[in-house]
Amino acid sequence: MARTKRNQKGGAQDAAQEILDRPETPKGLVKSEGQDEKNGSVVGQKIDPATGKDLTDYEKKKQTFITRTIWTFVMIATFFAAMFSGHLYVVAVVTAVQVLTFKEVITIANVPSREKKLRFTKSLNWYFLATTLFFLYGESVIYYFKHIVFVDALLLPFATHHRFISFILYMIGFVLFVASLKKGHYKFQFTQFAWTHLALYFVVVQAQFIINNIFEGMIWFFLPVSLVITNDIFAYICGITFGRTQLIKISPKKTVEGFVGAWFCTIIIGLVLTNVLMQFSYFICPVQNLGANVWTGLQCTPNPVFSYQIFNVPFWLKPALGATVEVRPIQFHIIFMATFASLIAPFGGFFASGLKRTFNIKDFGETIPGHGGITDRMDCQFIMGFFSYVYYQSFIAVHNQVTVGAVLESVVTQLSLEDQLKVVQGLHQYLAGQGILDQKVCVAFTGKLEVDRC
Repeated sequence: MARTKRNQKGGAQDAAQEILDRPETPKGLVKSEGQDEKNGSVVGQKIDPATGKDLTDYEKKKQTFITRTIWTFVMIATFFAAMFSGHLYVVAVVTAVQVLTFKEVITIANVPSREKKLRFTKSLNWYFLATTLFFLYGESVIYYFKHIVFVDALLLPFATHHRFISFILYMIGFVLFVASLKKGHYKFQFTQFAWTHLALYFVVVQAQFIINNIFEGMIWFFLPVSLVITNDIFAYICGITFGRTQLIKISPKKTVEGFVGAWFCTIIIGLVLTNVLMQFSYFICPVQNLGANVWTGLQCTPNPVFSYQIFNVPFWLKPALGATVEVRPIQFHIIFMATFASLIAPFGGFFASGLKRTFNIKDFGETIPGHGGITDRMDCQFIMGFFSYVYYQSFIAVHNQVTVGAVLESVVTQLSLEDQLKVVQGLHQYLAGQGILDQKVCVAFTGKLEVDRC
């Protein structure tokens, strides 16, 4: 009996502490209707800033619609301005999305009363973000810009030891976390540690694959983004037009009819959009020059998927199409990508909806007026970008090409200085023999190498 009373007392204390630790109502929290004790106004009621009066339902919807529309055009303009200005600007936009989304996700799990006592916990969250970005961006730069990194005396040590440096930086954060553990706050601190790493994986790491898609060619960034947006639009249109059957309980407004109708519409739009984009080298060429933009363009040998190829037709289609058909392989690939954007990527949004219900919030934040947080707009884009990268590397990328960057990496990291000089000598000798390099230049250069002949 005494033990039961102690347990009840302990449970009451835990419940009281939980109430004290609950965060203040965040922006976007779903509030219940009721009267405010001070002025009698309805809780959650919007106030007109000009007149100070309560807005009617119609006025609130009108104000929200106007704000949402304005910021929709702002986002569209920013997106296309960055894309046309060059790959570096798009990378900057994606980086901003990474950081802001990470901030929104870790904020919803914070407990303000605990955070005030453990300020170092918040600093560690940002330290782990910085360390992760250092590792991911370093890997991308080294992979895609070998021809720059491995010929620069300052960047070479960074390139050869980047992973070790990243590991040491992470270990510093790990040690600092363990050293910061404080009695009475263990559960909160370990929850924050786990939540931060979950956010890093689901947000930062997946977004990094979107950046890799940009470097592979602007089309591999623009198409996946467009497919998700197209699917979202047509899911709404088909849903309000034909929707009858609920698709999933976590999102009651989603219907099977809208889900399936958007799938077919996304495939059609994807095929049309692909045929337009493949006409421009700026979209289909991998980036070699970060200063390139839509006006300067890029030059490359297009990936074979953009060229017409002859395929045998299945026997059951031969009466209609003939024995063979000439199509671009990218048209087959875009069907698979549109299917993923329609049938799988929306579950990223459903996942986010479940997360919001878990924390009893309407939006992840108010970063974008009228739209909620960045996370509310990007929940499907992360998983789509990740899939697009994996699909591209598995079925589209040409892996057996010898590039200047790959050759330089092999020469710098695997050959001795003496062997590197022999490579230079042989290359100069070949170029002089082909009449590409002036003989006098070759002789002068080989003289510095102290060899007998050019």
